[in-house]
Parts: sequence; structure tokens; C-alpha cells
Amino acid sequence: MAQLLRRHLPTILSLILFFSRATGDANFTVSRAAYYPNSDTKGTENGASEYGVFGATLNNGDVSTSASLYRDGVGCGACYQVRCTNPYYCSPDGVRIVITDSGASDGTDFILSQHAFARMGQNTDSGAALLTLGVVGIEYRRVSCSYPNQNIIFKITESSNFPHYLEFEIWYQQGNQDIIAVQLCETLNLTCQLLSRTHGAVWAAVSPPSGPLSIRMLLSSGAPRGGDKWLVPTNIVPQNWTAGATYDSGVQIQL
Repeated sequence: MAQLLRRHLPTILSLILFFSRATGDANFTVSRAAYYPNSDTKGTENGASEYGVFGATLNNGDVSTSASLYRDGVGCGACYQVRCTNPYYCSPDGVRIVITDSGASDGTDFILSQHAFARMGQNTDSGAALLTLGVVGIEYRRVSCSYPNQNIIFKITESSNFPHYLEFEIWYQQGNQDIIAVQLCETLNLTCQLLSRTHGAVWAAVSPPSGPLSIRMLLSSGAPRGGDKWLVPTNIVPQNWTAGATYDSGVQIQL
């Protein structure tokens, strides 16, 4: 009996640690995750958030599709800690991912890039074993995004047409708050207009004002009774903005 116990002691201990972790972290949500197979193990350039090449390489390619967390584009750019729950293969920390697309498969909340899916493993071999499984049980929680030494960037999309139509995305937002509204302000006359989110992470203005522009962002507080705050850039988008250009906001959410 003692010999049998010694033989299975590592497995017993790992199960004890696993169940202790699972029951001790009530702020995690239990779900399932799959991965999307393609020739590139990182992200996709065709995600619903419309990030393009940026979405494929964001967060070193540790990105994901999600239906429930996409939230009609509000969830674009949000970060989550995702860890699988198989004690034989999975690391206790899992992987931090960024939402860049909308979709679901086989009752999952996440369809991770292959790169992110494998990184949930304890090591390279464990990651390869997870990829073989294809779909795994997970638990996840919202966490702060972190982009050290990087301000928020405004990317003017290629669909923009100066001076008649301005369309842009907001990149590298730190923290765990949502951008729930955006104002486009003409800085000389101090007039602002509230913009609409057209799709994904894209905001647009038809007949935008002329002159230097300020793009102001309303951040959700997460509190049930408001407390939302406007984040005002220190840098401006120049009067002669161009499609495809990126402009540094000069500000970042402090963690």
C-alpha cells in the first residue's frame, strides 16, 4: 500500500494543488477554449475588430476570438488571463490574451491563436499536447492590458478620405476599462461632436471638422453608478491628416 501511494504521490499532489487553485479563485469564470488552425501560429489579419496586420502581431500574437466578450466591438483590445485546467499539461498562470475578433466554436468562450493556446502549457511539450487535444477546459478573468513605454495611438484607416470622411482605431489602451464613447473636437474653436462606433474597433466621422483635431475617450469606471472619466490627449491630430497614418495621443492610462 505504501509503495502504491509513493508511486502515485506526484499525481495526487498535482490534483490537490489544481483543485485548491480552482476553488480558491472565485473571480475566474469556467469555460472552454479552442484554437484556430492556419499557416500563421499568431493572430489573424481578418478579425472583426478590423485591426488588420496590427491585430495579428498585437501582444506578440497572443490574441483570441470571442463571441460573448466581443460585445459588438466594445471588447476589442480587452485583455484576459486564460489558463487551462488539465493538471498534467497546464501552467498555473496560463496566458494573457487580447480580444481581436468575434466568433465561437463548440461551446467555447475563446478561440485562441495557436501561439496563445500552446503557451497555456507548462512547457513546449505540454503546449504541443494541448494543441493535439484541440479543445480544453479553461478558466479566465479580465486583467489589465500593459504596453510599457507606449502611448495610446490613433490609427487613421485606409478607408478614410480627407477631408470628407475620417475613420480611425484606438491602439495600445492600457488598463481594464472600456472606451464607451469618443468625441472628435476641433481644437481652435473648441467644438466637439460625439462619434459612432461603426464596427469593431472603428470610430468614424462624416464631414469631420477642419483644423487640428483632438480625439477624446470616455472610459468606463466599472461602477454601477457611473464615475466614468474622459481621457483627453495632449497631442493633436494635424489638420492635414492622411489615411493610413498613425498619431501619438501623448497620453496613456496609468496602471
